[in-house]
Amino acid sequence: MIVEGKNAVKELLKAGRTIDKICVQKGDKAAESLAMQAKEKGAKAVFCSRENLDKLSVARKHQGVIAYTTDFSYSDMDEILDAPEDSRLVVILDGVEDPHNLGSILRSAECLGAAGVVIGKHRAVAVNDTVIKTSCGAAEYVKVARVTNVNDVIRDLKDRFFKVYAMDMDGKELASADLSGDVALVLGAEGSGVSALTKKLCDGAVRIPMTGEIASMNVSVAAGVGMYEYVRQRGLKG
Repeated sequence: MIVEGKNAVKELLKAGRTIDKICVQKGDKAAESLAMQAKEKGAKAVFCSRENLDKLSVARKHQGVIAYTTDFSYSDMDEILDAPEDSRLVVILDGVEDPHNLGSILRSAECLGAAGVVIGKHRAVAVNDTVIKTSCGAAEYVKVARVTNVNDVIRDLKDRFFKVYAMDMDGKELASADLSGDVALVLGAEGSGVSALTKKLCDGAVRIPMTGEIASMNVSVAAGVGMYEYVRQRGLKG
């Protein structure tokens, strides 16, 4: 996997991810410092011109640093559920395809203390270099499970007494929902939202009240609002 950008690579190093090779821009002190840190951990460090880095870059936003690292390591559901009962928040994504949205959701999940994020294997984006960069390193700290069928996960969570809510424009106001105990929030694809079958499996639907002319929020923004409401109802302080 190729990861680009100073902050993303810094978090890889901080989290202990194995980096095989790191290419940095000569003369960029911050980039060279990252190269030295990676080299101390066994990586091959290569110092390049800006032009050569531009040729190597996939995202075209390398900020003077490109790292070649091991693939992202997914968690399983047992790892996500290995948190104190009655205080677990799981975010389930039903067909989210935009890597920038997934990266932003992972960042919010890490900041707001979610137990983990569940994504599907089909018709959904995996954790790739763009997701890692957009998450600003949060992907290294939040547990992500990639599953064959998100509906099976919902059924299992309900059997474990989770309250499962779909975030949907036809639901009741988010603030009126009971988010005590273990909770799962389900968010759908950018265009179509939560699928009808998945919505039927949920205990209910919740919506974010809006007063503007636009009828819907970006899925990553909606996820952040939903996670914040979970934290707000619990009166948690950071």
